[in-house]
Amino acid sequence: MTPTQTTRPSIRTVVAASTQLAALALLIFASRSVIADWNHVPTGSMKPTIVEGDVIFVNKLAYDLKIPFTTWRVARWGEPQRGDIVVLFSPHNGDRLVKRVVGLPGDEIAMVNERLIINGAPVEYAPSSYPADERAIPVVVLTERLDTVDHAIMVRPTQPAPRSFAPVRVPHGEYLVLGDNRDNSSDSRYFGFVPREQIVGRAVGVVLSLDPQDHFLPRGERFVVGIN
Repeated sequence: MTPTQTTRPSIRTVVAASTQLAALALLIFASRSVIADWNHVPTGSMKPTIVEGDVIFVNKLAYDLKIPFTTWRVARWGEPQRGDIVVLFSPHNGDRLVKRVVGLPGDEIAMVNERLIINGAPVEYAPSSYPADERAIPVVVLTERLDTVDHAIMVRPTQPAPRSFAPVRVPHGEYLVLGDNRDNSSDSRYFGFVPREQIVGRAVGVVLSLDPQDHFLPRGERFVVGIN
């Protein structure tokens, strides 16, 4: 046996190693599809709760168990609740989005001058001390209460946006979602209600954050933090 023969891996060894790597990759991707995932957020539609450059952790077992790489459910133990931040596929073009659940199946939802009315009851708003880093764009930050969830929203008084809509009834099996950056968000005001099967999980925290307006330097204060 020559030295070359003793050091060269056999075809069987290469195939076995490749098979193991493929199986590991499949396991990782299947876990991301079914159990948990992380998503980079490129836009500011959820500011001030989630900002551009955040990488959010998504719990895909929050509501149900799906077949890997599909939206087919094999078990269900919960449903999205008002105030949840969810990851969904846009009914308009299939894009992956992050929005807040505002209307549940059967709810009547209206908006008047940025303020929500849910089932005939005006939602509570209060001034917020949450910092609004929008540079030259005038913004107002408020605290909005959805059931028991208090969270910050951002409005831009000088920007054209749909600030009001007449009462609508959320159909069975569908949801109405909005961005927290109310005047700069493509949401149910544009693409309508979201079918339940298009919601893939609940966003529960920010894993890390890189500032695209500052050479993608890390935002240390946004590493491993919960979101509400």
